[in-house]
Amino acid sequence: MNQAAKRLAHIADHILAPMSAPSSSRAAKVAVLGASGGIGQPLSMLLKTSPRVGELSLYDVANTPGVAADLGHINTGSSIKGYVGPDQLPEALQGCDLVVIPAGIPRKPGMTRDDLFNINASIVAGLCQAVATHCPQAWVAIISNPVNSTVPIAAEVMKRAGAYDPKKLFGVTTLDVVRAEKFISEINKVDPKDVSVPVIGGHAGITIVPLLSQSQPPLKLSEDELAKLTSRIQNAGTEVVEAKQGAGSATLSMAYAAARFADACLRAQAGEDVVEYAFVQSSVLPNVPFLASKLRLGSQGTVQELGLGPLSSAEQRNIDAMTPELLGSIKKGIEFVEKQGVEAANK
Repeated sequence: MNQAAKRLAHIADHILAPMSAPSSSRAAKVAVLGASGGIGQPLSMLLKTSPRVGELSLYDVANTPGVAADLGHINTGSSIKGYVGPDQLPEALQGCDLVVIPAGIPRKPGMTRDDLFNINASIVAGLCQAVATHCPQAWVAIISNPVNSTVPIAAEVMKRAGAYDPKKLFGVTTLDVVRAEKFISEINKVDPKDVSVPVIGGHAGITIVPLLSQSQPPLKLSEDELAKLTSRIQNAGTEVVEAKQGAGSATLSMAYAAARFADACLRAQAGEDVVEYAFVQSSVLPNVPFLASKLRLGSQGTVQELGLGPLSSAEQRNIDAMTPELLGSIKKGIEFVEKQGVEAANK
């Protein structure tokens, strides 16, 4: 086997190995809302390869039948169907165990996650209203940025619909963990699968707080080097946007990270004790209602928030610095839904 073939085989093994399911587990129905987009297509492909997925439901405003037809030729056991437009959304959601939402516009050069707010907020609100109506028991994983605001939006929409379960709503921050693991593996010259590092806070800029003092294997870096690594993890999304020179944002790595999180959810639903990071309704930090932190997942959703662990003085400063920005983003999301409610009542 030549080197290129060996490399491809290694990549396939790395992606598929964590998704191997015990033969006794029930295959789930999973919906991807925004399945025709830059994240949605590779995410849907990875989910099509998962033995934990029995039925894959792809929804978008265009092109999903073609995406479904293409992925339907992959020789795995799951069935797949594409749905287009609001009229078909109820059928797409019916009976879902897990709904993953990457819908929305991507970041472009010079655009912050906050710049995405006005468009993506409306998209997420509408989709979550449909989830609350057609599959209220499903777990919901939000990818659409800015996650620091879209998760509170989802929570408020589902509260108003009487379908909110904080144990089953997640903001997908797995990409921050994946990046931290990769960057640390390069520094320590080890396999990324042997790296463990908490990344807490939110999912944008300084709200992303890697707890490098808890990295395993340990990092032997100076304070200045730790600060530079922290900054790289926080700004890794911008690194990709700039490298693509206007052609898009982090889609492939996000799809990989989202597939990893979806697999964690499906393993938990099947009864496994799973530990993963996500942005959820939280009580870890006083007066911070949503936070990404280490969670224990079980068959009913979040079982336990596992806290932050011991912090270095620099990490405590980073948490103190990020808190006002995170709170502002959370408030913005809640106020968006409140404003929508007022406007609807006045019509």
